[in-house]
Amino acid sequence: MPQRATIRQPAVSGLFYPSDPTTLAAQIAAYLGRTPPIPRSDVPPKALIVPHAGYVYSGPIAAQAYRLLIPFADRIRRVVLFGPAHRVPVLGLALPETSAFRTPLGDVPVDVAASAVALQHPDVERSERAHLLEHALEVQLPFLQQILDDFAIVPFVVGWVEPHKVAEVMTRLWGGPETLIVVSSDLSHYHPDAEARALDQRTLQRILAFDPTLEPDDACGSTAIDALLIAAERHGLTPELIAYGTSADTEGPRDRVVGYASVAWFPARGTATPLH
Repeated sequence: MPQRATIRQPAVSGLFYPSDPTTLAAQIAAYLGRTPPIPRSDVPPKALIVPHAGYVYSGPIAAQAYRLLIPFADRIRRVVLFGPAHRVPVLGLALPETSAFRTPLGDVPVDVAASAVALQHPDVERSERAHLLEHALEVQLPFLQQILDDFAIVPFVVGWVEPHKVAEVMTRLWGGPETLIVVSSDLSHYHPDAEARALDQRTLQRILAFDPTLEPDDACGSTAIDALLIAAERHGLTPELIAYGTSADTEGPRDRVVGYASVAWFPARGTATPLH
């Protein structure tokens, strides 16, 4: 099915983040403004793992990763997003049929050329239904809009598919410094705070050790994380844990928490490859 010239309307505006554009921009600016100094500011990250809960819970953790992009806002022109399917069962990876995604901060175009490249893979298809109510990708967009100058997205909802297949798609769109890969994932769900932190630390150790065998109990976006670990190791990326916390650190109770982390992956210098 060809890509339609329509707009994917926001599904969780006013729920996961403010619907008023001024309030939303101010909230993101506040999160970005209270994060620590930007590390490694001379080297742009190639990939990020970021959480996707409501901003009051995971926004501060996500902001610490997104702040890394500020010095390179004029370089990044394409963001390839991978998020798990929360609402609709998906077999393989689903691209939208629409031509842009709307948030209170404006419209973000879908990269037509890169989508066409991805659709050559047998496990990629178009599904508007998969994207209609999905929040995992949507909540990343206002952060990106606040920071980047001019960019397009390639948004994938990741369903039942082997991680190495997702890694193949990721590699096809790897590109050079103009392309950023973002994997949207929370970590453990609904354990007491101390237990969640112990579980998440083991998961993060596995991520930093390039162990591509995570399961959904470890992280809801485990398939895309595993794929990134496969692709990142092949491309010689170096991971850094940027931030970690749980919902108990902000607005949530301590007996049933969700874990959040931001991880950045940095390329070795001189390894950029243009999209083809």
